[in-house]
Amino acid sequence: MHEEEHKSAEEVSESKPIVGHIREKFYQSENSRLYDEKRWLQAYRNYRGLYGPEMVFRSNEKSRVFVKVTKTKVLAAFGQIIEVLFSSGKFPLGINPTQVPEDIPEYAHLKPKQPQQQQPQQPQDPYGFKGDGREIPPGATADMLMKNLAQEFENVGFDEGPANAGEPQIKPAEMAAKHLEKLLHDQLEESSAITVLRHVFFEQCLLGTGILKGPFSFDHTYHSFDTADDEEGNTINVHSKKIKTVPKVEAVSCWDFYPDPNATSIDDCDYVIQRHSLNRQQFSDLRKMPYFDESAIDMCLEEGANYQVRGYESSLYNRETVETIYKNRYEVLEYWGVVSKDMAEECGIESDKEVISVNAWICGGKVLRMVENPFEPTRLPFMVCPYELNPYQFFGVGVPENMEDSQQIMNGHARMAIDNLALSGNLVFDVDETQLVPGQDMKIFPGKIFRRQSGQPGTSINAIKFPNSTQENMMMFDRFRQLADEATGIPSYSHGATGIQSTTRTAAGMSMLMGAAALSIKTVIKNIDDYLLKPLGESLFHWNMQFNADIPIIKGDLEIKARGTSSLMQKEVRSQRLMTFMQTAANPALAPFVKWHTCLKEIAIALDIDPDQLINDPEKAAIYAQIMGMANGNQNNTTPAGEQSPMGTTGKAPPGASITDPTGNGGGNIGVGNIPMPGEAGFASPIDQSPDSKQTQ
Repeated sequence: MHEEEHKSAEEVSESKPIVGHIREKFYQSENSRLYDEKRWLQAYRNYRGLYGPEMVFRSNEKSRVFVKVTKTKVLAAFGQIIEVLFSSGKFPLGINPTQVPEDIPEYAHLKPKQPQQQQPQQPQDPYGFKGDGREIPPGATADMLMKNLAQEFENVGFDEGPANAGEPQIKPAEMAAKHLEKLLHDQLEESSAITVLRHVFFEQCLLGTGILKGPFSFDHTYHSFDTADDEEGNTINVHSKKIKTVPKVEAVSCWDFYPDPNATSIDDCDYVIQRHSLNRQQFSDLRKMPYFDESAIDMCLEEGANYQVRGYESSLYNRETVETIYKNRYEVLEYWGVVSKDMAEECGIESDKEVISVNAWICGGKVLRMVENPFEPTRLPFMVCPYELNPYQFFGVGVPENMEDSQQIMNGHARMAIDNLALSGNLVFDVDETQLVPGQDMKIFPGKIFRRQSGQPGTSINAIKFPNSTQENMMMFDRFRQLADEATGIPSYSHGATGIQSTTRTAAGMSMLMGAAALSIKTVIKNIDDYLLKPLGESLFHWNMQFNADIPIIKGDLEIKARGTSSLMQKEVRSQRLMTFMQTAANPALAPFVKWHTCLKEIAIALDIDPDQLINDPEKAAIYAQIMGMANGNQNNTTPAGEQSPMGTTGKAPPGASITDPTGNGGGNIGVGNIPMPGEAGFASPIDQSPDSKQTQ
């Protein structure tokens, strides 16, 4: 079959050398991964509970049972990955500014400008009184207050650099990183990236390798309804839609992925080929995609389907299913890699480079699409993530392969136990036919009568009972199930089995065991961070810099952080440790060394709460505090002598606390004391008070 294909490839290469080039690369990759296909088939059979054609049963074996422990382990590993990465409801991908941001200040601070003329200041009541124009309406927010008080802060501006002692500051580079991080999370949600990743992670657990493709640009339609008046003056709802280009990712099956046979990772590949199986409608829809040759597509449609079934496909499906599925399909090869300058020019690509990175689609002997690689910097749009690294090989090792021997032995002992039960649970009869009347039927049933012509009573027919060895077989079964636990690193109690150890009787003991079980998957999560999440974040960042004109260009001040491993620790254990730490750090001598805002965020994360929705950044909180203090008449530190500023923003530290750390890294003390109640000194919001009311000291 391959020889005929090679001949056809050589024939068509006379008109389009690129076709023969891609075909030759495809055959090399196909032959190099035959061993991997055998591994995948065996893993799939163990997951489905199917015996392969190489399995030969003994003549005395009656049972064909297959205990699908492999399926349980695969689903347990898949569930652990999903739980670790997405239980918080937030995509485990973050963006942080670099140590030394470029083209954007690292720090900026509020700096009130001195007025031209200093006016004598009159002491003001920090709480005010009803009717003074400083009332806060119910439901007011800080943004509303800032907007309403904009005229009062015309003399307040921002300067680059760290703030002086007592002055709030912001971090523009960090704010830009947070903005872009939210943008990426929004794009991932719009493209249903989590659903796509579920398919990637499942195949990663099953076959040992998960493959993600993208991001690519696609048009997303946003629907909305607005109110309008019709010709008769009635209010109606009018539908409107907006089309926006957003990035999209897709899952690629290992069965359809053909990498460079000389590479051990995607970064080493000179080329990769994705094999598509398209029905007639899907193939025809290629006309709607950019840069596809409609005439070449029409010629392929006239020639008819050309799909050739591979050997592994016959093993995955029965013959009838294969013929039904692939009867009217088209085989399309999508090539990402380098070609010579001559090949590129023959397809209309002009370049000064001797070797050009291109994307080409071929079907049969026709070139459907040929464009230069559009990504800057140049890269192959695939992320290949192994479950477990396979030394010196491209594809990784999955859960079924790690426990293949244990699965086979468990199946053997299970079959032996069932066959033994069939023997030991029934009687076997020893018959002396010489003592019976000839011609009698040997079938035994209740009420059966045998005619005896000689011998002693009870000697003609004897019942034999075979010993029951089921217990010994099941003991061996349990032993190899434990070996499967050790081989996969997924203990049975992690997916619902009970009675493993006495420690599981308590919540603390179970939490400890689950924490230990989570460590076994740490390497897998680390592989996902390094080989999938981080490259995905970098690709999305480059896509936005290249194709999204709605965001500002940020040069070299951001770095991608994959946060999968940060969720490995069991949440209840983590929250307990954080609370213990905060109790210890409450000591006034230790308080200056603690980043309390970070502690609060970590506790929220451990409790599956999004900290960005509930907690302000320290810099933003300080700015809001200073603005509120200015709104209460404290812009120029006019707090009466002997009284404390209600917001603590007068430039003086409150009693028992040190001044704010000028670097903004959390080095300040936290004042010790109780929260003031309304009407007391130090209350943060104005209250209704008469002008003659006095503060309680």
